[in-house]
Amino acid sequence: MIIEEGEFLTHYGTPRHSGRYPWGSGGDEGGSQRNKAFLDYVADLHRQGLSDVEIAKGLEMTTTELRAAKSIAKTAQKQAQIAMAQRLQDKGYSNVAIGRRMGLNESTVRSLLAPGQKDKLDVLQATASMLRDQVNKYEYIDVGSGVENHIGISQTKLSTALAVLKEEGYRVHTVQTPQMGTNKKTLVKVLTLPGREYRDVNANRDKIRIPNQKTIDGGRTYLGMKPPISISSKRVDVRWAEDGGTDADGVIYVRPGVKDVSLGGARYAQVRIAVDGTHYLKGMAIYKDDLPDGVDLVFNTNKKRSPNKLDAMKELKRTKDGKVDEDNPFGAAIDMTGQILDHNENVTSVMNKVNEEGTWETWSRTLSSQMLSKQSPRLAKEQLDMAYERRKNEFDEIMSLTNPAVRRKLLEAFADGSDSAAVHLKAAALPRQASHVILPVPSMKPTEVYAPNYNNGERVVLIRHPHGGTFEIPELVVNNRHPEAKKLLGGAKDAIGIHPKVAERLSGADFDGDTVLVIPNNHGKVKTSPPLAGLKDFDPKREYPPYDGMKTIDGGSYNAKTGKVDYPKGRTPSSRKGFEMGDVSNLITDMTIRGANPDEIAKAVRHSMVVIDSEKHHLDYKKSALDNGILGLKKKYQTYPGKTGLGASTLISRATSRKDVPLRKPTYRVDPVTGKKIYQETGDSYTDSRGKTVLRTQRSTKLAETNDAHTLSSGTVIEKIYADYSNKAKSLGDQARLALVHTKSTPHSSSAAKAYASEVASLDAKLNIALMNRPLERQAQILANTQLSARKAANPDMDDAEIKKLKSQLLTEMRRRTGAQKQQIQITDAEWDAIQAGAITNNKLTQILNNADLDRVKQLATPKTEVRMTATKRRRAESMLSLGYTQAEVASQLGVSVSTLKKSLAE
Repeated sequence: MIIEEGEFLTHYGTPRHSGRYPWGSGGDEGGSQRNKAFLDYVADLHRQGLSDVEIAKGLEMTTTELRAAKSIAKTAQKQAQIAMAQRLQDKGYSNVAIGRRMGLNESTVRSLLAPGQKDKLDVLQATASMLRDQVNKYEYIDVGSGVENHIGISQTKLSTALAVLKEEGYRVHTVQTPQMGTNKKTLVKVLTLPGREYRDVNANRDKIRIPNQKTIDGGRTYLGMKPPISISSKRVDVRWAEDGGTDADGVIYVRPGVKDVSLGGARYAQVRIAVDGTHYLKGMAIYKDDLPDGVDLVFNTNKKRSPNKLDAMKELKRTKDGKVDEDNPFGAAIDMTGQILDHNENVTSVMNKVNEEGTWETWSRTLSSQMLSKQSPRLAKEQLDMAYERRKNEFDEIMSLTNPAVRRKLLEAFADGSDSAAVHLKAAALPRQASHVILPVPSMKPTEVYAPNYNNGERVVLIRHPHGGTFEIPELVVNNRHPEAKKLLGGAKDAIGIHPKVAERLSGADFDGDTVLVIPNNHGKVKTSPPLAGLKDFDPKREYPPYDGMKTIDGGSYNAKTGKVDYPKGRTPSSRKGFEMGDVSNLITDMTIRGANPDEIAKAVRHSMVVIDSEKHHLDYKKSALDNGILGLKKKYQTYPGKTGLGASTLISRATSRKDVPLRKPTYRVDPVTGKKIYQETGDSYTDSRGKTVLRTQRSTKLAETNDAHTLSSGTVIEKIYADYSNKAKSLGDQARLALVHTKSTPHSSSAAKAYASEVASLDAKLNIALMNRPLERQAQILANTQLSARKAANPDMDDAEIKKLKSQLLTEMRRRTGAQKQQIQITDAEWDAIQAGAITNNKLTQILNNADLDRVKQLATPKTEVRMTATKRRRAESMLSLGYTQAEVASQLGVSVSTLKKSLAE
């Protein structure tokens, strides 16, 4: 380079830009000098009177980025000082001499050399390294609110580590994801690779995952899921189809008393088991005594015999480089909560539990529209009326509360719940209805069931979701004295034993964790019908086998030589099974509601059976659609005057079908007259591949977007019953929002605060104790919510009461695992008087309510009058009791205590 006269060279650098030298260049000790220069520069600006906001603006940073930059610089500078002090100490220098050499006083040198000092500073590098590894592996990592608690560090440590990665070129984008069951949006902050733009993150929202690493030492080291231990295939026997394995397909018999195949405290569980480090078993594990010698597990399969027992198993999931994916080896949502550990957190058993004994009893106690719409209109109306009355009673109870803050808190949740109820159309459960997992008992009669939670000799019906119609609902007699079933299941909490033929009638259910609703039916309220003749001996695998080169439902091509599916290079399976299954399920529902004959129903059901197995067995689902005349059935039963196109044609099938609406802001205002939500559209748009400007949209559902459910009906009686219910439920939500708008907060009173000074101080102290546990509590909440999402996905028909119970159970377990000890605030009568008088600010009261015993709060906020049941409620109670509901079920339905119910009935 030629330097002209008058020109000069200088080193420079800006703290804003990424690169190897973010704080400038040059200097004897590189980073240490640069970091010192940056900190001195910022300190000098502070001395000149500039605020952090002004300094950040001058450096083209946000204040958060400035704080992170200072933290990075301080940490790096201190690390360099510690390293130099340790080198000099190793050379024999005294602390005084080290201080003289480094320009520091002796006490500072002592702190630099103190045990653990370097360890503390290594936290930043360890956290940044963990996040770097995670994003390099998974591409899109959630680093938003709460993640710091999930991994076990502070928000400051997480923000600083992210700042380090951003300096290296990694990107952080914020995208919106819809909340389940509401029209609200959740903002998710996502860490991704250098060069990835917002559109990349938005298009891959399904790939966003939270870090699967956790720290128990504040960020010095990170641990993921404990690697599952494998069992040798020599200890596993396979019962092939020729051996009778089909009758118990998916069941894994387990030798009792063997530690490394223990199910922990459960007698049965849905599990994943690694075998030989290459394959795994998937199914329902249950203890059984008479296993062959030398064998600790027996796996039942419907596959034909093979010389290699591993052919009966699935291959462990692998990463792009061909190695076993240690973070997700089974392709299922299993974490450390599903592993069996000792007190030192060591894995002790090959069992990785997905669900275990006691899990299924918390599942659905509602009746789905998909099931109830195929029953009599009278039964549907009875159960929907009960669901509405329960919700109306809850609204009346909330409105009776005297404290505005408590009322507002409960009204908002109630309004959203009513909106959801209006769309999902779930009806109240029948007496003693409960979910159970099915297990095979081949020696039991096909007309009987072993069900220890029900009375011996009573009749029950089994209902599986989805099902084609009443012909797939078996009615059985309870036999709790059956020897084999009693030995196998004993007093099972939530499992029943059935003959394998019963499973075939249940939409072809397997025994690998499939569940059914068990409903007592002594009075025949639930209608059943004989199996359809058109389904007799129908075997989807035999009728529609794959052929060489056939395009499979998951986007691959079937290879007859290998018996496997080949995918285009760089492409991964992308299944249409979910869409096709929803499509044919809607068709069966519409055909049933609109009066199709049994032969027509059989055609649609046969096709649905092919679709169900199309991915697992690579079946020719397109030929099935042609052979069964699916297009013709759609034209006959999914069209009517005024409807355009084919597809869902009744309220039941159209309710949750997709409707795209213009992109909205996540917040809304409430119409002060009607109580309805009023959204503001963002007006965001994009230019498509043809250069056309297109408004951005978001997904909603047809029933959520209409003000009158009758507009989605084809006019049948059953649809009218459901439309009336939906409109009433939605109206309750509007009433709740209207009440919320007109519920004014109690103004804060400084005079009341003085008068109730001791009560205010007491509430402050209780709140501080509750908040001290906040980090651990948030971690427990995150883990519990992760488990709750998986349970809700597996069982979408859970009602509010069941979800509430499950939340409590999961939260209790996760608090135990994380060490969280939530201290609920118990409000005294005197403290409640202070709250009522306005001695507590609204912001603090919200915090107190978030950490209080809400049952106690409701008791305090409810007017002190003796509870009496109205004449209408009393008549409803008498009616329900005559139908077989217990007093506890009636009391819960009507929103009163059992004692109040008894008093009212005795009057």
